[in-house]
Amino acid sequence: MDYHEAWAFLDNLQFFKIKLGLDSMAAFLDGVGRPQEGLRFIHVAGTNGKGSVAATMLTVLVEAGYRVGLYTSPHLSTVRERFRINHAYISREEFAQQATRVKDSLAGQQITYFEFTTALALLWFAQEEVDLVILEVGLGGRLDATNVITPLVGVITNIAMDHEAYLGHTLTAVAWEKAGIIKLGVPLVSGLSGEEPLAVVRERCTELAAPLFLLGRDFQGEVKGEGEWSYRSWEEGWNLPCLGLGLAGRYQVDNAAVALATLEILAGQGFGITPDVVRRALPKVKWPGRMEYFRLTEPDLQPVDSSDIGRAPDQYRRYLLDGAHNPAGVQALAATLTSMFDRRRLIMVWASMGDKDFGRSLALIIPYCDQLIFTRPESERSATPAQLLENVPAKYRPHCRTAESVGEALTMARRETDGRDLIGVAGSLYLIGAAREILLGEPVP
Repeated sequence: MDYHEAWAFLDNLQFFKIKLGLDSMAAFLDGVGRPQEGLRFIHVAGTNGKGSVAATMLTVLVEAGYRVGLYTSPHLSTVRERFRINHAYISREEFAQQATRVKDSLAGQQITYFEFTTALALLWFAQEEVDLVILEVGLGGRLDATNVITPLVGVITNIAMDHEAYLGHTLTAVAWEKAGIIKLGVPLVSGLSGEEPLAVVRERCTELAAPLFLLGRDFQGEVKGEGEWSYRSWEEGWNLPCLGLGLAGRYQVDNAAVALATLEILAGQGFGITPDVVRRALPKVKWPGRMEYFRLTEPDLQPVDSSDIGRAPDQYRRYLLDGAHNPAGVQALAATLTSMFDRRRLIMVWASMGDKDFGRSLALIIPYCDQLIFTRPESERSATPAQLLENVPAKYRPHCRTAESVGEALTMARRETDGRDLIGVAGSLYLIGAAREILLGEPVP
């Protein structure tokens, strides 16, 4: 297959429903030589923050001189975003080559979209003989297709309600699924809090003799000022004051601390990760579409650099793109809007998947918005703008509008603002992908 044929084949797999379970994934990998057995892994699960933690670890490890594979999901614009070695995304040719290899090995066996991409990632990383792989869980953990590996370190960022149809309707049930990545004797680093999920994870770690390192107990990150924080860990561990932070949002300090605790454990296993490497790397961390702040000139939508700071407010617009799409993520976005991003008004472009708890998410974000523009990205799962508007309390409806397309919504926001305002885009990763492509282009060239 060429690239377009490979992508089309993969897209057709979306018609098959999500299937949790490891049997078919393990059987398929057995048939292609078990590529996972020659690789070393960090396995990352959690409700929110997985991508930020993974991106931070990748940046530090690359700065330390390692060749690192990164597998994440979902993507914003193109499936190639899911596969990286260091800071280079998989090429079209490599994607087509590995996709063909997966397809030819199926021999009539049915495979899901996520199983396909996971197999592709493992085959590519094994072929390229990377030093380490950061493997992000797709859904849950226990029965996720990525859970066919035994990592050097496991990570559970946090636990909140999401994907209830698959993971359960209580925090205890969700925690049980995510705790399924814990392996016998393998250290686990976690940023979770709350008595119910913590009790589940502690019990599982005890059963499997897996050392548990908890944010706030064994390590911590502390905000020291705008864009500056400190990290401190266990006795005789790292004590790093005055660190930079590449990702916006105070909650990113917790994500960065989880990443550093994981890297500190790797350093204890012989990896050459030093405090000097950490200091150089942290300000370089980037994660598209997650608390991504930028300014664009009007009307040509070109990035505003430091030489353009003196522009008049009507000559540029300020944007904040954030992939918050569940109540816990929206709560973190609201907290960041409170503590950062001075503005005259906040105009929020919003969309949501129809199977999400968008009523609760809307209730969390509406009080911070001077105007909401509801739209719908091109996805059958998307709620319609009318459905979203129906979930808005009557007193806020005069401040809400609807737009049939993402492009129309962004145009409406631009026309009604200037550089003193902030245009937010949130509620759905599909929306972030569509908006980012219009404003900045695709993450992968």
